[in-house]
This record gives sequence, structure tokens and C-alpha cells, in this order.
Amino acid sequence: MDPSFISELYSFNRWANHKAMDAVARLSQEMFLREMGNSFASVRDTLVHTLSAEVVWVERFQGRSPDTYLQGSDFPTVDAIRQRWEQLEQAQIKFLKTLTTEKLTEPRPYRNVKGEAYSYPLWQEMVHLVNHSSYHRGQITTLLRQLGAEPVSTDLLLYYDEQAQELSATQTSG
Repeated sequence: MDPSFISELYSFNRWANHKAMDAVARLSQEMFLREMGNSFASVRDTLVHTLSAEVVWVERFQGRSPDTYLQGSDFPTVDAIRQRWEQLEQAQIKFLKTLTTEKLTEPRPYRNVKGEAYSYPLWQEMVHLVNHSSYHRGQITTLLRQLGAEPVSTDLLLYYDEQAQELSATQTSG
């Protein structure tokens, strides 16, 4: 497994999280908190679950096993979630800089919040985080549609298209 591929995947994940957060930021506070009968009660709770899972996994990548998740009630606004996500992104970026091919293939044991033991190669856990976040961003898209709000697409190929456009604009203006 190539560390540069994992870094690229995490760059995509940050981009997609930002796009989803921007779409959610346009909701009224009532819509943001409205109980929707989904896996998690509201748009807010779905976002906080996704953030919390990313926080927990970054801890696991570093050999720690948190035993609790973040609570939606601790994040009353989109800005509160965004601020915590920015902190998480800095921790992710710092960790990504430490990756080597060897480190990615090493088993990474952890205990889930129930205390159950698991172990997978680090690269599998890292890919899982991005996949998990993609799944819940899809739920947020559905919730936004149900609320009559405009969702955004966070497909991987759209990320590559945007990256290519930014590179082309930089080369043209430089």
C-alpha cells in the first residue's frame, strides 16, 4: 500500500466533508436539528456521528482506543462542528506525514467502545474511515433532499475534476 494513495484519499475525504458541511450550513437551525427518523436523529447528529467516528479512528491509528463518542448535543451549530473538524483535520494531516509502506501493512489492534478487540492492517482501517464517512455523507444528501434543501455531490471523480481544473487554472495564471 502506497502512503501517497492514502494521503490522496484523505484529501478527497476532507474535500467531501467540506462540501457536505457547506450544504448543511444553508439549513435553518430548525431544519439542522429536526428529527428525521434516520440512522441518527437529525442532520446534526449524522454529521456529529461522522466526525466522531473520524476522531475515534485517528486515535486508533495512533494506538489508543477511545471508549466514547462525541455527543450531538455538544455541537449546537454547524460552526461548532466545523471548528472541531478543523482540529481533527490537522491531526489527520500530521499523522499522514508519518506513514510509510511498512507502517501501513502493520496490524493495528484496538478495542471498540464496547471493549471488543479487533486488529487489521493500518491501511484497511484508514480506507474504512473514508468509506464510512462517504456512507454517512450519502445519508446527509438524502436528509437534505427530504428537507427540500439542495444537496451537493461528493463523488470521487468530481473531486478529481475539481483538482484538475484548479491545476489548469494555476498553470494558466502562472
